[in-house]
Amino acid sequence: MRIGLYPGTFDPITLGHIDIIQRATVLVDRLVIGVAINRDKGPLFSLEERVEMIGAECAALARRTGTEIVVHPFENLLIDCAHDVGAKIIIRGLRAVADFEYEYQMVGMNRSLDAEIETVFLMADARHQAIASRLVKEIARLGGDVSRFVPPAVRNALVEKFRA
Repeated sequence: MRIGLYPGTFDPITLGHIDIIQRATVLVDRLVIGVAINRDKGPLFSLEERVEMIGAECAALARRTGTEIVVHPFENLLIDCAHDVGAKIIIRGLRAVADFEYEYQMVGMNRSLDAEIETVFLMADARHQAIASRLVKEIARLGGDVSRFVPPAVRNALVEKFRA
């Protein structure tokens, strides 16, 4: 069974993330969405909220593609998370050249920790290349319309967060 790991903070999950998830389902039999508990980033949504949003958005996709999609929170090294879930492939999405520089360094470090785990880069669809969770949160915080960047349920969750 080919198991892939797509890690991120997903704060919140965007249409760009969903595009990468959908395209990754072609490459693996089981796709684990690794939700990083990164306390240093101070996420807007709690871990539980992020896991719930991702699960809700991926349920229909899993049924449609026939790929098992599992949401898995983690707080350890990415390589250790890959070992924990049995992944031999790490999926990373790229939006621009700036993403590649960071990812290139990460691949080198990860390969030095475990050369048996491959990293696969998927380019974001042109419609989603500008989407970044950080920018989506800023637009929502300032009362802008984020419906072009996130699924409806995530948009509603953002509106509620900033209304509070």
